[in-house]
Amino acid sequence: MGAKRTRERTTLQKVEAGLKRRRRKELIFKLSGEIATGVGILFLVLFFAILLNKGSSAFQQTYLQLDIEFSAEVIAPGGQLDLQYADFDGIVRAALQKELPEISGRSERRELYRLASVGAAYQVHDVIAENPGLLGTTQSIWVPASADVDMLVKGNIDAAVDEALRTLSDQQIDWINRLDEAGRLDLKFNSALFSNGDSREPELAGIKGAMMGSFFMLAVTIALSFPIGVAAAIYLEEFAPRNSWSDLVEVNINNLAAVPSIVFGLLGLAVFINWMALPRSAPLVGGLVLTLLTLPVIIIASRAAIKAVPPSIRQAALGLGASKTQVVFHHVLPLAMPGMLTGAIIGMSRALGESAPLLMIGMIAFVVDVPGSFTDPSTALPVQIYLWADSPERAFAERTSAAIIVLLAFLLLMNLAAVIIRRRMERKW
Repeated sequence: MGAKRTRERTTLQKVEAGLKRRRRKELIFKLSGEIATGVGILFLVLFFAILLNKGSSAFQQTYLQLDIEFSAEVIAPGGQLDLQYADFDGIVRAALQKELPEISGRSERRELYRLASVGAAYQVHDVIAENPGLLGTTQSIWVPASADVDMLVKGNIDAAVDEALRTLSDQQIDWINRLDEAGRLDLKFNSALFSNGDSREPELAGIKGAMMGSFFMLAVTIALSFPIGVAAAIYLEEFAPRNSWSDLVEVNINNLAAVPSIVFGLLGLAVFINWMALPRSAPLVGGLVLTLLTLPVIIIASRAAIKAVPPSIRQAALGLGASKTQVVFHHVLPLAMPGMLTGAIIGMSRALGESAPLLMIGMIAFVVDVPGSFTDPSTALPVQIYLWADSPERAFAERTSAAIIVLLAFLLLMNLAAVIIRRRMERKW
């Protein structure tokens, strides 16, 4: 009897020791997961903090207030308004000269003129074009300052370093300080970032052209990939016979989802541009390439959504006399649609952030004009970011970060839309 109790006590001790070990391992595993999650969140917060720190300043631009004289002799010689050949650059330079009248040397005047952006002349042109009644008057107008002035005002150029290491001379910095003290410099919202296309001048460069190019490409992509992807998923899941041919198709779809995106760019270059002779750098070609890229993702997500519909739904519909087609389109498809839409939006998010396939079809070209149709030369937001990141001008660095912020905002909105759509349309059984 005593030996039996001893054995029971020993077994109980072993069980308790085993439980302690399992609980200790479970605790270690749980802590490891929490630490890994915390490290991931930390790096994500650090990434966004650095990005916002570098890119938030691009949403503001330094403007220079000048007293512009709309001289009738320059703008309307002979009494007739001549905006095409009028010397608006000279008008801006004359206004700058008025602010610092003591400057007389040729080299000094050239340094002074570089304080204003080349876009200042275009802005003066637009003002008189919109209101010809200003002819013969003097108006105080805020025009964009040059990128170097903008960098100095924002603190990105250190005036204390050696003059040879700066893009602004000591004399130019002195003039900028004098203009600032006179209230002639101010930071305003950088509307040009959202209203202009690309430019060689950082203070005039904008993302509107890239955004419109991305919009046209995504319109083509969603118009083709979603109906084709859903139709393929329905056929493979509901109607296709289970044989070696359907297995081969399924394997290839899964493989295509893992193919590097640049391969689709090569395919688009060979088929759509070289063989079909479609226009290079056009959103239409970009949309076709991105359609090939997103189709496997949408098909896989749609098939998973169809599989998630309980078999009892199909059996009940068939039992009530519905045909196979009626079962699929009247019952299965509406119930699977939330998952299909989620997969489509995730596929569009991937397409929005792709740049490698677009480089292969020529969308890396420098395009100033904002595209107005699917066949106009264009670029895309990720490619625009790539181009700006490769630019030597320091002012493009903050615009690169600002464009990344805009791109991430679009991606966040698209993924948020996927979550909202799924929750609102999801049905529980």
